[in-house]
Amino acid sequence: MLVVYAVGVVLLVYALMDLARTPGSQVRSMPKPVWFAVVLAPVLGPVLWLVAGRPAGGRGRTPPAAPRGGPDDDADFLRELRRDEDDRRRRARDPRDDES
Repeated sequence: MLVVYAVGVVLLVYALMDLARTPGSQVRSMPKPVWFAVVLAPVLGPVLWLVAGRPAGGRGRTPPAAPRGGPDDDADFLRELRRDEDDRRRRARDPRDDES
């Protein structure tokens, strides 16, 4: 009996997380706020979400952000490196810095 409750809780948590992450424009059958109420119904609610409310095939979710390139692809980072290098060179040429 404990296994049945555990499966119900896992199903509920999964459905709630899935519903929360799905954009409202891609929810099927009913508005997203109504689905939150439906999903709270024990076992049947999460199953209904997975069958009738979720985007078909789980597709259509907002894709993850494209990975940023390396730091050498970032123009601001490269500008900052050049500025730091120019400052170091200027300090190396400036005799006043050696007196301290």
